[in-house]
Amino acid sequence: MWKYFESLPLKDKNNIASLGEGNTALVPSSQIGPSLGLKNLYFKLEFQNPSGSYKDRFASMAVSLMQEESRKKMVATSSGNTGSALAAYAARFGFELDLYVLETASQQKLVQAVAYGARVIRVRKFGVTEDGTNSVVERLKAKAKSSDSVLFISASCISPRAMEGVKTIAFEICEQLDSAPDHMFIPIGGGGLFFQCYSGFLERFNAGRTNHVPKMHAVQPEGCATVAGPLTRNEKRAQAVTCTSEISGLQVASVLDAQIAVDAALASKGSGQMMSDELIYSWQARLIREEGIYTEPAGATALAGLELALKKGLLNPDEKVVCLVTGGGFKHLDSIDTLLKDSPMPLIDVGEI
Repeated sequence: MWKYFESLPLKDKNNIASLGEGNTALVPSSQIGPSLGLKNLYFKLEFQNPSGSYKDRFASMAVSLMQEESRKKMVATSSGNTGSALAAYAARFGFELDLYVLETASQQKLVQAVAYGARVIRVRKFGVTEDGTNSVVERLKAKAKSSDSVLFISASCISPRAMEGVKTIAFEICEQLDSAPDHMFIPIGGGGLFFQCYSGFLERFNAGRTNHVPKMHAVQPEGCATVAGPLTRNEKRAQAVTCTSEISGLQVASVLDAQIAVDAALASKGSGQMMSDELIYSWQARLIREEGIYTEPAGATALAGLELALKKGLLNPDEKVVCLVTGGGFKHLDSIDTLLKDSPMPLIDVGEI
């Protein structure tokens, strides 16, 4: 990630806080692409980052800025992956972290953050409604100010400089393909990942390093479709919702970066795709079983959106398509347990072999 230093908002390379984030694999599909009739489907494996998700790019940038500005305390919110990423970097570089999380956050993600040494506090009904989410954010802004802490939320509207670390995903994909892809499918929680990827592709295009910006497709569970919902209705305004989805990491009911995500999808001539939680779980199982890609449900959401876009005739078979796989399977073991419920592991004696 830090080979793109000149494109990032840090002034001094001596302040880089790195755990080896970035440079994640872009792998061609071996089975799913052909089964869908696609010749050039790729998966960007962001779970290869140090704490297991793309949020390490955000955390590395955030802690680097902390070091540059001689700050020592962080306050953050998270549905799971942001918290575990910030906790990892806080542990390595000696920062304090108070982490306020969704009541429904994955236990595996919370355990990871606690193991790194973060103070983790769950907040009732956080993430369910826009008012509830906004109330948490406003209180944490006040808490950060009173405790001489820096507030980090993985949203461009709140932590814009730290979020720029995420645009390096687009830089890497352009180098790995020797061009920009024709289509990008990206899961959306708050919308920051989507917007930063679009910004990265646009930056490369404006610099003359690619000849186009990919069509950006926003993918969400229908129970929390702040971006994909309006786009499917041909509307141009993001919409706050009451979240009913159980897909960890995508449960963001408020707008946050949703409007700039809508704008990016429209500017790139992309689309919005939304689907049931059940469809997402089924694609999680297919990614694991057919591609050997061990992902959490959120990491399979982009692929679920690709299937729907194909049914709508939005892609051609020869086009280059990239799906972001945002987090690893160990982040949400409950979904893995469900996948394995009919898979026996018998215990036998050696003579039975």
